[in-house]
Amino acid sequence: MLQRPPGPKPRFLIGNIPLASRDPLAVFRRWAQDYGDIFYYRAGWIHVYFLNHPDLIESVLVRNYQSSMKDRVVQNSRWFLGNGLLTSEGEHWKRQRRLSQPSFHREKIASYATVMTNYADQMLSHWQDGSVIDIHQEMMKLTLRIVLRALFNVESEETEEISEALNVMLRHSTGLRLLLPPFVRQLPLPGMFEVRRAVDGLNTHVYKIIHLRREHGSEAEDLLSTLMEARDEDGSQMNDLQLRDEVMTFLLAGHETTALALSWAWYLLGQNSRAQQELHEEVDRVLAGRAPNLSDLPSLTCAESVIKESMRLYPPAWAVARQAIRDFELGGYQIPVGANLVMSQWVMHRDARFFSDPEQFDPSRWRTEACLKLPKFAYFPFGGGPRQCVGASFAMMEAILLLATIAGRFQVHAVAGDPVEPVPSFTLRPKHGIRVALKERPGRTGSPLAQGDTTVATSALRQ
Repeated sequence: MLQRPPGPKPRFLIGNIPLASRDPLAVFRRWAQDYGDIFYYRAGWIHVYFLNHPDLIESVLVRNYQSSMKDRVVQNSRWFLGNGLLTSEGEHWKRQRRLSQPSFHREKIASYATVMTNYADQMLSHWQDGSVIDIHQEMMKLTLRIVLRALFNVESEETEEISEALNVMLRHSTGLRLLLPPFVRQLPLPGMFEVRRAVDGLNTHVYKIIHLRREHGSEAEDLLSTLMEARDEDGSQMNDLQLRDEVMTFLLAGHETTALALSWAWYLLGQNSRAQQELHEEVDRVLAGRAPNLSDLPSLTCAESVIKESMRLYPPAWAVARQAIRDFELGGYQIPVGANLVMSQWVMHRDARFFSDPEQFDPSRWRTEACLKLPKFAYFPFGGGPRQCVGASFAMMEAILLLATIAGRFQVHAVAGDPVEPVPSFTLRPKHGIRVALKERPGRTGSPLAQGDTTVATSALRQ
């Protein structure tokens, strides 16, 4: 008989389904504390092995990565994301990775720095001293404008439609819903018609842009052009379907995750005046009233620490999962084919063995010896191994530059009596948004647009 790790007592037929509980994140943390580095539970028909130690996570994602594939949630998301870098497997994934890699070379990433700060400045011109805003929605709109420009080199008049469609998809794409069999999405369930319509609308927008680019060509150096021009080792290129799948992946990963990192950063800063003051002091010292550019990144260490700490406490990708495709040994247990292996950034990043006062928002911890010596997978906001996010450098650069641009103009304060609830859907989203009060900083009524400085030493773009 297969010996399994300890775990919660199963209910008769359904086992344990934490994603259906009122607070799944608290359930996972409690189980990790109760049962240790590896525990087991059954969610319906799915056998789950939950990993809570960096060595075990590294074994699955790096040393033994060929023994598993993306989990059922990712597999079931192919109907709207397609077969892009996030969802594909095997040789197809290797080919798409080779073809996509040039889009994220350091020089290519550097060319988008000014676009980012210019759009941020345009957003700030509409903010008013004393107003209360949903900063999550503001960050979503801002990063979507940036990714549309980076992907397509367009000022899309359809940004609102695309933004709403993406919101619909993500709002209804909870982990529990994505575990259900594919035929369920065709049933007249609440929200599913809305999701299907959103996917159809996004497909229309994306294919329209691809077809126009095929027909008229472009001299633009955007991500779509790079993807269209990329040739594999045998001379082949991406067809329209492959382009669509990668574009959909970049639309999701290229704006949602960065927007969330920034949203949670402002949520935390709004509750911690000291950390926000340190950020303002750094921005004033380094930028002296101007917008940041790429060459400022090495000097914006406090801004970088704020982003790192927000992704520790509120990681946009709150869990990574794999499905075993062969039997293998892990932590003294035999993992059978078909089992799910779950590794949660939310749980790991709050482990007191690796982070002192783990519930405390403390950006300065990232400038300590303890964090410099962290085991690799004690902190892994972008995943790890061969499947690590290809756009990690792009996302970090964008988050730091946008945070510094906004901090140069405004302070934010939490709104009393307005609770914020993280929801573990496809990403870690605030259920009701994040409302903050704005206070314009003295003498900051209009910062200049960033200048086009995109020449910088390689060290400015840190993984």
